[in-house]
Amino acid sequence: MGSTGDYKFQGWMGLDKNCVKGQMKWQQYEPKTWQETDVDIKVTHCGICASDLHTLRSGWGPTMYPCCVGHEVVGTAVKVGKNVEGGIKVGDRVGVGAQSSSCLKPECEECASGQENHCQIKMTGTYNGTYLDGSKSYGGYSDYCRVPSHFVIKIPDAITSEEAAPMLCGGITTYAPLKHNGCGPGKRVGIVGIGGLGHFGLLYAKALGADKITAISRKSEKKADAMKMGADTFIATEEEPDWATKYGNSLDLIVCTVSSPTMPLEQYLQLLRVKGQFIQVGAPEDPIPGFRAFSLIGKGIKIGGSAIGTPAEIKEMLELSVKQKVNPWVQKRPLKDANQAVVDMEANKARYRYVLVNEAHA
Repeated sequence: MGSTGDYKFQGWMGLDKNCVKGQMKWQQYEPKTWQETDVDIKVTHCGICASDLHTLRSGWGPTMYPCCVGHEVVGTAVKVGKNVEGGIKVGDRVGVGAQSSSCLKPECEECASGQENHCQIKMTGTYNGTYLDGSKSYGGYSDYCRVPSHFVIKIPDAITSEEAAPMLCGGITTYAPLKHNGCGPGKRVGIVGIGGLGHFGLLYAKALGADKITAISRKSEKKADAMKMGADTFIATEEEPDWATKYGNSLDLIVCTVSSPTMPLEQYLQLLRVKGQFIQVGAPEDPIPGFRAFSLIGKGIKIGGSAIGTPAEIKEMLELSVKQKVNPWVQKRPLKDANQAVVDMEANKARYRYVLVNEAHA
């Protein structure tokens, strides 16, 4: 089970919803059925994403246990099918983000137009998903990871593996909505939530050239960090009375990274200017708060969502990261200590992204 003869597929497995409490078990698993379009990756680094915690505890719905989470994966290509895309070769440093497959059928409107992340026929996550042949997907808290080559990305030499890993989900999840919604010169941008996602939002808003960047958090304890990441203004919503009025009509675009069902959504909308846009990327386990229709109607505001990004967008983001010297704030943790790292992530101790290092391979 889970062996090619040269190496074994094994990793930290969640066996039930209590695994999020630091109870994952190290064991073998059966990877997806090999196809000649696949790449086997010897994992060196894997970022810890909040999605991992939601999945480990079945927060977004029943998880298909056993599961191996981790979708910010970087490592070395050790087996490459004869029909791979992208010119990937054995020995290349590569990575994969939150998506490992889509239908890629020519009749699929989304895949045919380069919107694989929105495939409505078969979008497969890098873990806790199934492929078209019924095989399960397993992630990067592991020694090896098997992934269809269409979603495998070559990592630029100028980006370290520990920095590249969290870019593949956390980075693209904020870069894509910023880019799609006009972040750049002449725009005033707000980022709600200064955590793993939010810190990327600040970094990429700066890299894209926004005129003004506002960091929005509940308390001011992260203000100094946020300013170093590129923020010009900081709003502490639980410490500043009448903040929604004081900073009203000041932003063209807000990207909201928080995963809270109690966030003050209607007040966030007050911060937007006429024709402003509010894009939600955080995914709480419960419904987001309601709001009055006039919060949108009065200023012609649009509210929307964004899901990760395409392989092409990830490559574009990595190129921008090299050009603009984007350096995420990461803390390395040994893969052997993944259980404690998950517990610490749940306790909001990360500043600002934990990256597991497989010391046997790094």
